Amino acid sequence: QVQLVESGGGLVQAGGSLRLSCAASGRTFSRYAMGWFRQAPGKQREFVAAISWSGGSTYYADSVKGRFTISRDNAKNTVYLQMNSLKPEDTAVYYCAAKTTSGSFYYIEEYKYDYWGQGTQVTVSS
Repeated sequence: QVQLVESGGGLVQAGGSLRLSCAASGRTFSRYAMGWFRQAPGKQREFVAAISWSGGSTYYADSVKGRFTISRDNAKNTVYLQMNSLKPEDTAVYYCAAKTTSGSFYYIEEYKYDYWGQGTQVTVSS
């Protein structure tokens, strides 16, 4: 079992930056591929970014590519999402997720993830 707790959300003006953190507790963090998803009001949850257990492989949704960076520190059991050049359309609840893995893969499909955090609100004002 893994418990995930997101933090770092808040209100920011368009063009600003935020860094989200997701702290994991429980089993060995490095055995999990991690992902970030978001859900805007009235919309389905969507994929944002993913990272392999080693951090060597990452993948981004087209809508955030070049603006967001996912990273992890396995010694701190934490995954990060650095968000730059934020836009009002980035407003959403952001969730981190963990998937048990034995290989150096990342995952973009929501249903493949085993554990989810409670989410943190990000609001970008225009």
